[in-house]
Amino acid sequence: MTKIYSFLSFLFLFVLTANAQNDVTLRGTVLDVNTQLPLEMATVYFTTIKDSTVIEYATTDKNGAFRMDIKKYEKPVFLKVSYMGYQTYYEEYKGLTENKDFGKLYMIENVNTLNDVVIKTEAAPITIKKDTLEFNAASYKVRPDSNVETLLKQLPGFDVDNDGKITVNGREVNQVLVNGKTFFDKDGAIAIKNLPADIIKKIQVSDFKTKKEELSKQESTSDFSSINITIDEKKNKGYFGKIMGGYGTDDRYEANVNLNYFNNKQKISLLASSNNINSTGFSMDDVFDNMGGGRNSSGRGGSTSSGSSGKGITQSNLVGVNYSDDWTEKLLAMGSYNFSNTINNNDSKSNQLSFLPTGNIITEAEAKTRNESTGNNVNFELEYKISPSIRLVVAPKLNQSRTNSNSTSSSFSEDEDGNELNRSTSKSYSEGDNTNFGNTINFNKSFEKKSRNFSFVFTNNNTNNTADGLNLSETIFYQDNQPNDERNQTTKKKNTSDSYSADIEYTEPITDSLRVRFGSNFDWKSTSNDERTFNFDPDTQEYTDLNLALSNYTSSIQNSVTPKVGVTLQKNKFTLNLDSRTSIVNFDNHSLYLNNATDLSKKYALPFATAVLRYKFDRSKNLSFKYDYSNTLPSAAQLMPVVNLNNPLNTIIGNPDLHPVEKNSINFNYRNYDFRSRSGYSLYIKGDYYDNDIVSTSIYDESGKRTTTYVNISGVYNASIGANWNQSIKSGAHTLRYGLGLNAGYTFDKGFTNAVLYNAKSTSITPKVYLSYDYGDVLTIAPSYNLSYNQSKYENYSRDATSNVVHRINLQTTTYWPENLIFGNDFGYTYNSNISGDFKKDFYLWNTSLSYGFLNKTLYAKVKVYDVLNQNLSATRTISATSIRDEENTVLRRYVMFSLAYKIGNFTGSEKGGKRRPRD
Repeated sequence: MTKIYSFLSFLFLFVLTANAQNDVTLRGTVLDVNTQLPLEMATVYFTTIKDSTVIEYATTDKNGAFRMDIKKYEKPVFLKVSYMGYQTYYEEYKGLTENKDFGKLYMIENVNTLNDVVIKTEAAPITIKKDTLEFNAASYKVRPDSNVETLLKQLPGFDVDNDGKITVNGREVNQVLVNGKTFFDKDGAIAIKNLPADIIKKIQVSDFKTKKEELSKQESTSDFSSINITIDEKKNKGYFGKIMGGYGTDDRYEANVNLNYFNNKQKISLLASSNNINSTGFSMDDVFDNMGGGRNSSGRGGSTSSGSSGKGITQSNLVGVNYSDDWTEKLLAMGSYNFSNTINNNDSKSNQLSFLPTGNIITEAEAKTRNESTGNNVNFELEYKISPSIRLVVAPKLNQSRTNSNSTSSSFSEDEDGNELNRSTSKSYSEGDNTNFGNTINFNKSFEKKSRNFSFVFTNNNTNNTADGLNLSETIFYQDNQPNDERNQTTKKKNTSDSYSADIEYTEPITDSLRVRFGSNFDWKSTSNDERTFNFDPDTQEYTDLNLALSNYTSSIQNSVTPKVGVTLQKNKFTLNLDSRTSIVNFDNHSLYLNNATDLSKKYALPFATAVLRYKFDRSKNLSFKYDYSNTLPSAAQLMPVVNLNNPLNTIIGNPDLHPVEKNSINFNYRNYDFRSRSGYSLYIKGDYYDNDIVSTSIYDESGKRTTTYVNISGVYNASIGANWNQSIKSGAHTLRYGLGLNAGYTFDKGFTNAVLYNAKSTSITPKVYLSYDYGDVLTIAPSYNLSYNQSKYENYSRDATSNVVHRINLQTTTYWPENLIFGNDFGYTYNSNISGDFKKDFYLWNTSLSYGFLNKTLYAKVKVYDVLNQNLSATRTISATSIRDEENTVLRRYVMFSLAYKIGNFTGSEKGGKRRPRD
C-alpha cells in the first residue's frame, strides 16, 4: 500500500513540475467601494468569453486578498467577482499569459435604482450566504453520463465515502432534497445515485432543520447538514431515464428501470428493481450497477468483521413511484409509494465461549433460515400556505407488511472440561402481518413583530401486529437432573400500540437578539400484547391445549405532561440556546399470567435540560458545544415481574424496582474549511455518563440454563474523540485529493455474570488514510486504508484482557479510455487478527466491470465479475464482557454477469431574455 501511495505522489509531483513552466500567478484585493474595507469570502473567477466556462476560481481571505495559480490561457477571458448583496464585478482581458496583480477591485452594493438594468451573467462557482453555501453545478465539470454523486465529489469540502455517507466540511448530511422536496427517501441515496448531473443547476448546503424549526424560522439545533439539489430551469420539461437488464452464471440476474418526467413544477419518477445479488435498494452504481450494492464497502457494521457484513443471499423485487407538484401557489404536494418483496436464505454456524466465575461454557450452533417480507409503504406531504404568516403541513404515512420465516437450528453446550451440559434442536415457522399509520401536523403562525411565533405540532402513530407461529423443539439437559424440554406447539400473538403527542410553543422576542420560548408537550401512549400458546393434542390431532405457562397478556398506558421553557441569545458570531422541561408521567401496567393478575403503577417527575452554543469565528471556522441531560423510563417488559419461558435455555423476569436511566451527554465540534486552499479539518469530542443504567444479569445453573432479570448500575460512561483532515490540489486536468482520519474511544462499563459484578474498560482506535487521483475524464484511482484496534480489560473477573486488530485495504480504479470504453476495478483486502482457528483470518474481494457504449453512449453492453478470486466470506468475531462469539454466514460468491443498459432523455426549456452590461 505504501508503494501505491508513493507512486501516486511521485506521479502527481512529476506532473506538477512538468507543467510549472506553463503556470501563471494571479492576485488582487477585493474592497467595498464606499467603506474601503476588505470583503472576505468573495468569489473571484475567470471564465471564457466564448461559452462562459469557468477556468479557475478562488475566494478572498480576511484581508480581501486572493491568489490563483493557473495554466496560461491565450484566448479572451472575463475576470469576475461575486459577493452577496453586491453587483457582480467583471472585466475583459485578451488572455492570461503572464503573472499579474490586478490591484484593488472595488465592489458596489446593490441598490433599487439599478432594478431597471438587466444583467445576465452565469452564477459564481461558490456563493456564501448567511446560512447557506451554494455551488453552481455548471462550474464543476463531470463526464456527460455522470450522476449527482459524481458531481458532489467534485465540490470543495464534500466527501462521499464507500457507504454513500455524505459529509460537507466535516458535518454529516442527513437530508437530501430535490427542489426543496424529498425524492423517495430523506437520506437522498436514491437521488444522488439516479439523477444525472447534467440537469442540476445548484447544490445548496445549510444546517439541517426539523419541519418545526423550518416553519418557525428558528435556528437549527442539529449537528447535521442538509443538501438541496435544484434542477436547471432549462431542463424543467422533459423526461430521462435508464433501463437495464442482466443475466449471469449460477442463475444470477438483475434488472432496473428508472424513468423520470418533469413538467415545470410537476415531477414524477418511477423506479423498479429485481435481482438476486443482495441489492435491496434503488441505488445503482454507474460502473457496477447493483453488484454488491455498488463499490466495495468498508462496512459500518462493526470493527470485528472480517468479511461481508450481510448475512445470507437476498432476492429482491422493488417498485417505487415519487410525485411532487405545486397544485397552486399556496398548495404544495409530494408523496411516494414503494412496494417491496425480499427473500433471504442463510446458513450459519457459530462458536461461543461464555465466561462465568465458576467456569466457562462452550456452545456450538448451526442454523438454516429463510425469511420473506412483502411491504407496501405510502408517504404523503401537503403544505398549505394559508396566508403569508400562516402555514400548515400535513404528512401522513401508511406502512403495511407481511412476513413469513422458517428455520431449523441445533446447538450443543459443554463446560471447559468437556462435560456435556445441554443439546437442543428446533424447527419453526411463523407468519405475521403488520400495519402502521402515522401522521404529523405542523401549524405555524408568525406575527408582525419579528421572531414572534406560535407553533403547534400534533403526531400520532398507530400500529397493529398479528403473528402465528409453529415450534417443534427438543432440549436435553445432561446435568442437575433437569427435566428435558419438548415442545410441539403453535403461538398466536397480537400486539397493538397507539401513541398521540401534541407540542405547543410560543416564542416572544425580548430584544433583537434575545428570544424566550415557552409551551408544553402532551403525550399519551397505550400498548397491549396478547400471546397465547397451544400444545399439540395427540387425541384430537390439533393444537387445542392452551399452555398457560407460555401464554400472557400485558398492557400499559403512559400519560405525560411536559411544561417547557427556552431562551435563545443570538449575536453576530454566536448563538446560545437553553431549553428546560419536566415530564410528569403516569405509567400504568397490567399483566394476566397463569390466571393471576398483576398491576403495577408508577409516577415519575423526569427533568430534561439542553444547552447549545454555536460560535462562528469567520465564514469558514465554527465551533459548537452541546450539553444534554435526559431521563429514560424502563420498558414494561423490564418492569413487570412476570416470567417469560419462551426460550428453554433462558428464563426472563422483570424487575419492578428499576429506576429511570439518567444520562449526561456532551458534544464538542470544531470545523475549519478554507476554500482558498481547498483544505479543511474537523475535530469532535463527545461523551456520555449514566446513572441507573439498565443492564441484564443472568445466573446459570449446572446444566447451562440461564435465568435473566434487569438491574440498575451507576457510574458507567464512554468518551470518544475524532479528527479528519483533507486537501484538494488541482492543476490542469490533474486533481489530487487526500486526507487523514482518526477515531478513538474509551468505555467504562459494569455488568453481572452469575451475580458477580465486574468492571470492563474498552479502548478502540481507528485511523484511516484515503487518496484519489483524477486525470480529466480519463482515469480515476482511489486507494484507502483503515485499521481498527480494540482492547478490553476486566476487573473482578476471570478474564484479564483481550484485543483485536482488523486491517482493511481498498483500491478503486476506473478508466474511460479509449472512447466509449469504461473499465472499473475494486480490490479489497481484509485481515482480522483475532478470528478463531475455525475461520479464515483474511480474504480478498475483487470486483471488475468492462462496458462499451454504442449509439452515442445511449446503449451500454457490460460484463461484470463479482469476487474474481472466489474468496469472499463472512466470518465475524463479537467480543463482549461475558462472551466471545465467532460466526460464519452464507455469502455471495463468484459470478459473471452480462447486461445491457439503455439511457433515454429529452428536455425542453425556454431561455429567459436579458442583456449583459459590458464593462469599459
